[in-house]
Amino acid sequence: MPNPGPPCGAGVFVSFPLSFMRFPFPFSAAAPAAMVATGLLLAACNSGTSTADQPRGTIPADSTAAHVPAPVPANSPLTIVAEINSPQITGVAVAPGGKIFAFSPRWDYNPTFPVALVGANNTLTAYPDAGWCTWNDSVKTEPQKHWISPQAGYVDTQGMLWIVDPASPGLKYTVAGGPKLVKTDPKTSKVVQTIAIPESVAPRKSYLNDVRIDLQNNYAYLTESGTGSLVVVDLKTGQSRGLLKQHTSTLPTPGFITKAQGHALIDPMGKPGSFKADGIALSTDNQYLYYRALSGHSLYRIKTAVLRNAALSPAQVSAAVEKLADAPACDGMELDSKNNLYLTGFENGEILRRTPEGKIETLVKEARLEWPDTFAWDPDGKSIYFTVSELDKTPNWNKGVGQAHEPFRIYKMALAK
Repeated sequence: MPNPGPPCGAGVFVSFPLSFMRFPFPFSAAAPAAMVATGLLLAACNSGTSTADQPRGTIPADSTAAHVPAPVPANSPLTIVAEINSPQITGVAVAPGGKIFAFSPRWDYNPTFPVALVGANNTLTAYPDAGWCTWNDSVKTEPQKHWISPQAGYVDTQGMLWIVDPASPGLKYTVAGGPKLVKTDPKTSKVVQTIAIPESVAPRKSYLNDVRIDLQNNYAYLTESGTGSLVVVDLKTGQSRGLLKQHTSTLPTPGFITKAQGHALIDPMGKPGSFKADGIALSTDNQYLYYRALSGHSLYRIKTAVLRNAALSPAQVSAAVEKLADAPACDGMELDSKNNLYLTGFENGEILRRTPEGKIETLVKEARLEWPDTFAWDPDGKSIYFTVSELDKTPNWNKGVGQAHEPFRIYKMALAK
């Protein structure tokens, strides 16, 4: 991982080997009052401190070019579920009863609702409550009781919502004692279980990314993007282990140029973006975990029984990794009951489906899909939701100059059976 950079407020851009660098605007005393009010101070710092839990403001583009809205095809299969100027949404989860949740990490701003219940007319409500959504000096001694920088969520087969908090505000270092996996009940908006992920598994340069829950065996499986690994959590004991650390399957393909619709992601120093373990999907029979690094076309899977077996050596776990036929680069993945693998194809603004035989099908391709990000199934299994987070429009991956962009959206797409 490159050097995490200078102290908060130094006003420079920093490159990180993660898939989620967003709008790193420098803070200075000369900043307009409207920008100061958005709470820039906290999100640029890795300590998680702030004078107040201020709302995140509308994110401006550095580009002076006027934004031209992307056309909406007349036959588009997509329905807009939510359309929000800010905060930037990375993850989405859908619980029984149609409850939709959005996730906004504290990277560059301090969102009022880092985990939010999405309501009518694009409204956001703190989840599970305002206390959990607060992270400032007054609560810094309770890192396990507050969202520090929640990345993603997943609804299990019993309707419980699990939330991943890598606890790395500003994408610099984790807050000591902060990385966690939290089980909540959407029916009651209560926290049911909190599992701390120790520094031995989630080191200071780690970034817990996405999660899948296996209730048949009572385990959770996560990708870790900061150093490149998989994390396995025993949900009964709360014990966790890091596996496949710096393995070929959790690292970017050497020399791969990460592009979105023809545009290469280049940081302000001229270095191409290169991103580690990210996408993850669990087969419906809980037998296989599919995963991959974001930067590359390589796709892998491994038997979950191997991941759960603590008696196996690192070499034995490595030997169990299966490399599948290449597939287009993507951010998010999900599997259906027929083992079709869905991909958020950011390279060409597509939602793709890979059949068990390895055939790649394009389900939708639109100009509006600037960096499709994360999937979530509707509980009935008939529709799939996904976010569009527009990573490729951010300053950090445009040589320091942000581009005009669409609102951040959550889409829904019905799938033919």
